[in-house]
Amino acid sequence: MIVDDHEVVRIGLSAVLNLTPGLQVVGQAARKRDAKKLCRRLQPDLALLDIRLSDGSGVDAARDILACSPHTRVLFLTSFADDHTVTEAVLSGAHGYILKDISSQALVRAIKTVASGQALIDPRLTAQTRPGKKDSSPPHVASKRPLLSPQEQRLLPLVAEGLTNREIAQILKLSEKTVKNYLSKVCAKLQVGRRSQIASLYASSFKGAGVIPLSTNY
Repeated sequence: MIVDDHEVVRIGLSAVLNLTPGLQVVGQAARKRDAKKLCRRLQPDLALLDIRLSDGSGVDAARDILACSPHTRVLFLTSFADDHTVTEAVLSGAHGYILKDISSQALVRAIKTVASGQALIDPRLTAQTRPGKKDSSPPHVASKRPLLSPQEQRLLPLVAEGLTNREIAQILKLSEKTVKNYLSKVCAKLQVGRRSQIASLYASSFKGAGVIPLSTNY
């Protein structure tokens, strides 16, 4: 499903995606409220959203979509590249965030990556916060000390890889209950409620090795 307030964008995206084997655009919406209604009825595998809509925020639309169709994967396709907007999108539960000047081939790869269950952030966005940059702190992290403890930080890449609590416990040699407690603390500190949000936030702000990069051939 495509959600964008520009008709020409929706038409163009539909033309490209409907010509791609294995992909089919089942619906289009220009407004947040229409997106929610359409998603409830269609239950799409993936929703492709802009961050700004005529009647509100794409971030709010993402929350509405995930509430009425939890299995739907949400991928933002937008021209907004500032850190605050990206963080808001990630914390909404979205599974991916890419920029609109992406090539059609890279867009298709991004859709298939997110639809397969992986988190994805446009590499140009993660490059803005690589080590060595003046401001490379993850969101909500105080300047004097890390928000997460070293043990809590060890959980992030494992969650991003989609491992279960039991699998994480085996790798870190902890009890499953301890892992669950750590994850509860991580969610509270990062102000998220889903494992997918932890994975997406790790991809955009902690630059985990498990992030699936897009081709740089835009």
